[in-house]
Amino acid sequence: MRRAVCPGSFDPVTNGHLDIIARASKLYDVVHVAVMINKSKKGLFTVDERIEMIREVTAEYGNVEVESFHGLLVDFCKQRDIPAIVKGLRAVSDFDYELQMAQMNIGLSGIETLFVPTNPTYSFLSSSLVKEVAAWGGDVSHLLPQSVHRALSERLAGK
Repeated sequence: MRRAVCPGSFDPVTNGHLDIIARASKLYDVVHVAVMINKSKKGLFTVDERIEMIREVTAEYGNVEVESFHGLLVDFCKQRDIPAIVKGLRAVSDFDYELQMAQMNIGLSGIETLFVPTNPTYSFLSSSLVKEVAAWGGDVSHLLPQSVHRALSERLAGK
């Protein structure tokens, strides 16, 4: 069985994230979406909320499993017998950082990293930018799945 992981913080999951997950789901039998736990960062959504949102918006793919992880991604992969990490690249600046990570990961564990060029529609998109624009009242509805946009709007309205 061919398995891969798409890691990230997904706070919140965007259409750019979904594009990479959907494309990976066509290439692999099982795609694990690993939601990173970083206790030093305060996310807008809890890890459990992010997991639930991702499960909802990836349900149609049928081969996506979503769970959280804390620690090294290569340990997550080893524990689940996942030989590949799939990462989306938006720009050359992403490549510099992600190449270092990929080289470290293969050196630590032999786990390969595959880079997928982002759909140009989402080349500028990040969760941080979406949250910032939405907080200032900008329309980000076209950048998020409808249910995620609704959750983001409700969360920001409650702040």
